[in-house]
Amino acid sequence: MTRRFRNVFEEGEEGHALPFLGALVGSVGAVLLGIGAANDNSALDITGGIVTAVGFLTANILRHVSIDWELFRRTEDKK
Repeated sequence: MTRRFRNVFEEGEEGHALPFLGALVGSVGAVLLGIGAANDNSALDITGGIVTAVGFLTANILRHVSIDWELFRRTEDKK
């Protein structure tokens, strides 16, 4: 059982949902930005824009760390 779990963890393509957390934060920021713009609330506009940017940057960083680094590691090990 441990060997099977280890193979899935190291060799599998599962776990790609981690970048979703950053995208979720970015989506919340986009909703805040829209609400702030509709209500002519500058503070909510600024907060929504910052949260959107941080969320989408976080999603890209998490994708790079969780998927790309692992893929590069596996291709380097096979040489």
